[in-house]
Amino acid sequence: MIRRLGEHKAGICLAALGLALMGYGIYRGEAAVCFQKAINICMECIGIG
Repeated sequence: MIRRLGEHKAGICLAALGLALMGYGIYRGEAAVCFQKAINICMECIGIG
């Protein structure tokens, strides 16, 4: 078990870092900005907005 954990330690660290940065972005309100931009793009593609 220890050998398998050692082999994947870099992947686990990178996944934890990615989750931490996603959490920080959500905390800052970046998710709302991203969703708003996605809505605007979709409305322009459909031709409503």
